[in-house]
Amino acid sequence: MFFSIIIPLYNRPQEINELLYTLTKQTYIQFEVLVIEDGSKEDAKSIVESYANRLDIKYFFKANEGQGFTRNFGFERAKGDYFVIFDSDCLIPHDYLEIVKNYLYEHHLDAYGGPDAAHESFTPVQKAISYAMTSPFTTGGIRGNKKHVGQFHPRSFNMGVSRQVWEKVGGFILTRLGEDIEYSIRIHESGFKIGLIPEAKVYHKRRTSFSQFYKQLHFFGRARINIYKHFPKELKLVHFFPAVFTVGIIITILCDIFYLPLGIVGNFILLMFFLLIFFHSWSVNKSLKVAFLSIISSFIQLFAYGLGFIQDLFKRVVFKQQ
Repeated sequence: MFFSIIIPLYNRPQEINELLYTLTKQTYIQFEVLVIEDGSKEDAKSIVESYANRLDIKYFFKANEGQGFTRNFGFERAKGDYFVIFDSDCLIPHDYLEIVKNYLYEHHLDAYGGPDAAHESFTPVQKAISYAMTSPFTTGGIRGNKKHVGQFHPRSFNMGVSRQVWEKVGGFILTRLGEDIEYSIRIHESGFKIGLIPEAKVYHKRRTSFSQFYKQLHFFGRARINIYKHFPKELKLVHFFPAVFTVGIIITILCDIFYLPLGIVGNFILLMFFLLIFFHSWSVNKSLKVAFLSIISSFIQLFAYGLGFIQDLFKRVVFKQQ
């Protein structure tokens, strides 16, 4: 089994260096790497070429189109039986390809996804953000686990598709705003088998600051409405939870300002929720600092997603704007 690892890249030379280094440590070596620079102003050509004697690696530079169409560029040039997609801000465990290869031999999948986790080298903020995006008490917890809601949809930070999928379904038709979910739905509707490989995890750095994380999650909230516009049945009740949380926060603040009794109820619910986040994160990360930061990251995860969701719900669904 031969893998083609496809990595879109935009102005992140240091990240691609760290990712490529982890690929040199893979125990299964039947793979190639395609790095596609998506119109970056700060390119990583010299860094990628420095790995030429350690990896079967190719570097491409193209005009900026977004990550979805950049992955298609890689698909068109890949030689593998499976195309493996990573985000550039991931670190890959040394046995990742070994795990995927063994699993696919035992349980055939046409497309797969895997979970993400925090690496021990991550900063406390990165660990807190990782917690928010994987916690069972936030909407991040419905991703990358066996108890997902409805059909499992691999996410593009850790996703693989077979050559047969590419030949029949094609690639991404959206370049951003939920492009991976849309692609997963089309793969499923074409009759291919999709599943989670629980042990095929990656260490996903995500964002290095809460302000960057806020922007990313606001974008994710908007992306959910974009998916709804293509596949209305894919909008589940759980996807409204961040919007409900966001509205609840705003109502609680207004009640506090005007000394309304409902504010006391809202404050109590929030206190209980954040205490739950704190103690659960503490048990997972073994760090009081990360536990405290997890309260902030979980608030941002829900509030920013909720605002983005509400914004495009009214803009694109209620008012029918494009």
